[in-house]
Amino acid sequence: MNVTTNNQLMATIALAALQNVEDPEIGLNVVDLGLIYQLDFEETEKKVYCTMTLTTQFCPMGGSIRDNCLHSLQAAFPGYEIIVRLQFDPPWNADRISEEGRKFLGR
Repeated sequence: MNVTTNNQLMATIALAALQNVEDPEIGLNVVDLGLIYQLDFEETEKKVYCTMTLTTQFCPMGGSIRDNCLHSLQAAFPGYEIIVRLQFDPPWNADRISEEGRKFLGR
């Protein structure tokens, strides 16, 4: 899993929260699916930036997945402003799936 961050400890907390968000069409959480690209934190301004993608730009559940990520991060970081950005460059591919995700999917 390749997630870029400026704060490894806070990213660990964020990733644990995001493991509760799953892609309903696949049944796998967004972390193991490899949808999270970057997590950055501005502690003095109390902001969390999450850059993520979807399996396809036209994912019909994209809005719901993004909103669920936002809510999970809000629960993990009360009092912080959460900014979730969708990015499609580079495009997602199955190589981003974690080893746990591959086992879950039977790959």
